[in-house]
Amino acid sequence: MEHRDAFVTGGAYGVLFVLGAVEAIMGSFEYSWTVGPVPAAALGCCAALLVTCLLAGWAMRSLGGALLPAIAWILVSFLLAMPDAPGSVIITNTASGEWYLYGGAISAAIGVAVAFAIWVRGMTGAKPVR
Repeated sequence: MEHRDAFVTGGAYGVLFVLGAVEAIMGSFEYSWTVGPVPAAALGCCAALLVTCLLAGWAMRSLGGALLPAIAWILVSFLLAMPDAPGSVIITNTASGEWYLYGGAISAAIGVAVAFAIWVRGMTGAKPVR
């Protein structure tokens, strides 16, 4: 029975990694949509990543739950921001591109930090200060 539980848990972590990668791929092609001067799609992608990290950490009840989609998002997004041999890039050096990359990295860091704080609090049995 324990082997099956470990297999299911490992599969769930794998799905979270793939989810982070899929969010990065989708966001890398759709980040440039704006509403006036506001990079709405980039901010929406950042919010989606933050929610994904928070919910994944909560659902898995571990830091790894939040960390895996964040790592996948960072790896894929920054890989797609690098130029290839002919010099073309997917994520351009525009305001929307910068909001997408830097805002996403900050969103991932916040999601992981909050999951870490909740995980540590849960491990120590500390109660919130009121």
